[in-house]
Amino acid sequence: MAKPSVFRAELQPTAPHLSTDPPSSTSPRRDIVFVVNPRGANGRTGKEWKKLLPYLRSRLGRDCNICESLTSGPSHAVDITREAIRDGADAVIAVGGDGTLHEVVNGFFWDGKPIANHGELARSTALGIIPLGTGSDFARTFGWKNDPLEAIERIAKGLRSRIDIGVISTKSGELHYFINVADIHLSAKAGFYASRYKRYGNLCYVLGALQAFMGHHNKDLRIRVNEGEWELYSQVTALCIGNAKYFGGGMKITPNADPCSGSLEVVILQDFKWYDFIFKLHKLYWGTHLLVKNVSSRSVCSIEVEDLSGSGSIYIQSDGEHLGFLPRKVCVLPGAIELIC
Repeated sequence: MAKPSVFRAELQPTAPHLSTDPPSSTSPRRDIVFVVNPRGANGRTGKEWKKLLPYLRSRLGRDCNICESLTSGPSHAVDITREAIRDGADAVIAVGGDGTLHEVVNGFFWDGKPIANHGELARSTALGIIPLGTGSDFARTFGWKNDPLEAIERIAKGLRSRIDIGVISTKSGELHYFINVADIHLSAKAGFYASRYKRYGNLCYVLGALQAFMGHHNKDLRIRVNEGEWELYSQVTALCIGNAKYFGGGMKITPNADPCSGSLEVVILQDFKWYDFIFKLHKLYWGTHLLVKNVSSRSVCSIEVEDLSGSGSIYIQSDGEHLGFLPRKVCVLPGAIELIC
């Protein structure tokens, strides 16, 4: 498993230009925590992070203390985030891909509620991103390049905007949060297998899809939207719930999703065959698949999904992380987190 590390820095609130002068002792300071997955992108994240540190120090301030903490599992990134928020951190920055971002987002919550910031600052802890991973799909929704230097500039400016978060619940009440896209059945199964091939970069999504197609069968699902009546959707190939637009290394799967809208976009693909993906794959990348037969889209605040057969074998994932199998309920939490944008 990847081992996150932490870089803590006390920095000036803004840094309008490059400076080697030490921060003023009279200026307010903010504590920023960088959560890093050094093994992300087959080790590239750790190497690139080391190269970034000198520029990060020069751009954001010289009065820095660095500490590193390693763990044997991704849950440590969640714990680091929770501790940072409780200690009053001004921001927590996810350094890596969508997997690291997903873990950090889950660290913003505890027992179904946002964690309170107990620091002296009046404002809440913000979320930031430095993309150094395999996918970095969430950043695409904002038109951000996969450029860590550009991301550092955003952090230096410190501008914030409230964004929505999705929450997935089980019948037992267990909660899991996501910032990008949750998906069900074929695409989730493909993501499960793709995680085994991360060492091949974005090719992992192709390899995962090929393996998922083996033995795949479309399934009948029961769906309930916004606490309304249950509806039957026959021969569902994939169901995607987007807080943002992209997944799978650049597919614009939920093209109308907006993380500032207070709602989620649900896209359902029905009765697709393997050759449909070959001939229509370009439409998925361009976001024009909503015009294809057997593809439907709707805006929701909540959606419940059940396997009509009750087999318990239909995969669900969020932000590329496997979460088990149906049934599940998905809701939106409007404006739940402040994002450095």
